[in-house]
Amino acid sequence: MKFRPLHDRVLVRRVQEEEKTKGGIIIPDSAKEKPQEGEVVAVGTGTRGDDGALIALDVKAGDRILFGKWSGTEVTVEGEELLIMKESDILGVVEG
Repeated sequence: MKFRPLHDRVLVRRVQEEEKTKGGIIIPDSAKEKPQEGEVVAVGTGTRGDDGALIALDVKAGDRILFGKWSGTEVTVEGEELLIMKESDILGVVEG
């Protein structure tokens, strides 16, 4: 991928949502909500502190994250729909 977010921004790929519930009910496209979980594709360099020092981001490429329902801006990069959001829009990292 030839895209690098700037400063404290993160490029995220949404995780594909399940087509069926655990009980076996198939969810139609019209009833699906966009998932609020994703994988970090690329991260910016970080922000500058008051003293001018670079503060690195807490997330890195490959991390699985949770984010708010209305977080980020949808963009298309090389034909793939992705999200660009600030690190502060990320609610947490899914581990394990």
